[in-house]
Amino acid sequence: MRSPESLPGLVVLTGAGISQESGLATFRDAGGVWLTEGIENVATPAAFRRNPARVHAFYNARRAQLAAVAPNAAHRALAELERAWVARGGDFLLVTQNIDDLHARAGNERVVQMHGALRRGRCLACREVLPVAGDIGVDTACPRCGKVGGMRPDIVWFGEMPLHMPAIMAALDACGLFVSIGTSGVVYPAAGFIAEVAGRARTVELNLEPSAGTPLFDEARHGPATEVVPAFVAELLA
Repeated sequence: MRSPESLPGLVVLTGAGISQESGLATFRDAGGVWLTEGIENVATPAAFRRNPARVHAFYNARRAQLAAVAPNAAHRALAELERAWVARGGDFLLVTQNIDDLHARAGNERVVQMHGALRRGRCLACREVLPVAGDIGVDTACPRCGKVGGMRPDIVWFGEMPLHMPAIMAALDACGLFVSIGTSGVVYPAAGFIAEVAGRARTVELNLEPSAGTPLFDEARHGPATEVVPAFVAELLA
């Protein structure tokens, strides 16, 4: 690796493809979540107003599934990359579209979840965002204000604004290396990040197969995340 003073700022974007090999279903691929449970039923504010019990059941099941899975080699490689990059003086931010906690469990600390997190809840009454260990239901009281029935998953639903966008855009503006991993390239605003950095930063796609944005990248490597991500990280840190 180059000397610390020459390390570029590094932004890594991850999508569902990196967690698929840990046993979590993607959303848009064959057999994905949205083919078995419609977006309009569980992933919009209107769906929650119409049938909060159904929405809670959907996210409770996904939250419970996290206990049965673990970070894979790709997650661990990115945690290693963060530690080495930061130790050598480089700026690092991992932006994930995933709502699981596998990056944090693997050891990443400089990570933002732009679509929210399964293991967080948000109170519609007092607006507090709180850790959630188990299920949320229509009879759940907010641990902070005591309001019953006002808790919702801290998930960004369709029609809502993604989280942490100012910090993400600042990191993109300053980065010299952008790596996209396991994304479809069709979900905005994340799909537009490549256009923000193309032409002024080195851009690399690591994906199971070409995405919709592959032609915009300087380099693309395709294959299972547990193979291509550790190999790329090892090469970068060599």
